[in-house]
Amino acid sequence: MTGKNSRLSSWIFLGIFLLAFILLISNMALWESFLGWLFPEEREVLHPRGTLLELVAEHMWMVLVSSGLATIIGISIGVLVTRPMGRQYLPLVSNLSSLGQTFPPVAVLALAVPLLGFGFKPTVAALLLYGLLPIVRNTIAGIENIPPDVREAAYGMGMSSWQALFKVELPLALKVIMSGIRISVVINIGTATVGATIGAGGLGSPIIAGLVAENPAFVLEGAIPAALLAFSVDAFLGNVEKTISSG
Repeated sequence: MTGKNSRLSSWIFLGIFLLAFILLISNMALWESFLGWLFPEEREVLHPRGTLLELVAEHMWMVLVSSGLATIIGISIGVLVTRPMGRQYLPLVSNLSSLGQTFPPVAVLALAVPLLGFGFKPTVAALLLYGLLPIVRNTIAGIENIPPDVREAAYGMGMSSWQALFKVELPLALKVIMSGIRISVVINIGTATVGATIGAGGLGSPIIAGLVAENPAFVLEGAIPAALLAFSVDAFLGNVEKTISSG
């Protein structure tokens, strides 16, 4: 009962925090007053490209698309290389997914621009590459750590290998997989700010503009909401993870 109350309290706290976050990014007058007070020497303290609500929406759309694709592809690859027909590719997949995160995001963007153009598509491609590693690794770890006798019990009940996968293995590995998805999404929220260098928009726009114009007000206008957004999403996925593990 105590655990259930604790989870309920976590969801209530998160709901209050999200409501406060939405109200905060919707009040541009408050931001103008706050940033103007911090940096009275700056003639302009709000980035003119759009409101914070619009920038957060752009940012979340990039993260949602890239993380959704990374989740689908990452889990599929993780499952494939843990099956007998794909196990020979397990070392190759592990090495390639690790290699993907050794490239700086800016370098990935520079390589993607000639193929995909500027803006949304190359940014999503870079975020997808960065988001795959934790999901692939955790999917493999979650499935591989299931005791062999559990699989044998499933086969003994007449299940095929694919039935055992979907009815036994994936449900048991779900907590570990969710942990990988959580890490991937939070990484992508921070990395998505780099997309502003090629016109992708989002919360990176005021940060990049502030760095170029040497305007710290612009930088904070993008950095503070990005940090709060990362905290919110991490808390949300953390609550989902706890709910799954206790279910």
